Amino acid sequence: MTTQPSPTGPPDGAFDARTMRERMLAGDDYIADDPELAEWSFAARDLAAAYNATTARQGPLRRRLLEQLLGSVGEGTEIRPPFQVDYGSQITIGARCFANFGLVALDVAAITIGDDVQIGPNVQLLTPTHPLDPGPRRDKWEGAQPITIGDNVWLGGGVIVCPGVTIGADTVVGAGSVVTKDLPARVLAVGNPARVIREL
Repeated sequence: MTTQPSPTGPPDGAFDARTMRERMLAGDDYIADDPELAEWSFAARDLAAAYNATTARQGPLRRRLLEQLLGSVGEGTEIRPPFQVDYGSQITIGARCFANFGLVALDVAAITIGDDVQIGPNVQLLTPTHPLDPGPRRDKWEGAQPITIGDNVWLGGGVIVCPGVTIGADTVVGAGSVVTKDLPARVLAVGNPARVIREL
């Protein structure tokens, strides 16, 4: 394990002896092109590539690859390829979930998906963040905030869920919406940014 400080050091200016992986897992700023993180990501992307190369008739193989790739996956859950992740192991998905083609789940921070969740095609779950200040951003510092999706949520096609968002149980998010803030349980939300239009 190696620590790879940027030329200007951490964005907060404090010395930190932790590895970039330790910083990332703690939810602190880190540099993504650290060799240890790169190897972790390469291994996940290799597994995702193998998963994406399977056919619809290879259900048992798909299941084995998904169990290797993700932190945990519940019984009866199906994710249709192609499926893209950063690390995979920071994603937990409950039982009886369905994700249609093209799910992108960037799990720099934890992504937690409950039971019975329906995910439309081309949905993006994005935990990474980047500094607004140009200096640290140029020096390749990044951060992340976790995403939590409650039980029985339905995300319509093309929904984007931004870093740090929690979506409450039984909520529906309309196609093409961009979720920038938490949504409560049992509501319908649509738009960019997504706004609650009624209770369910």
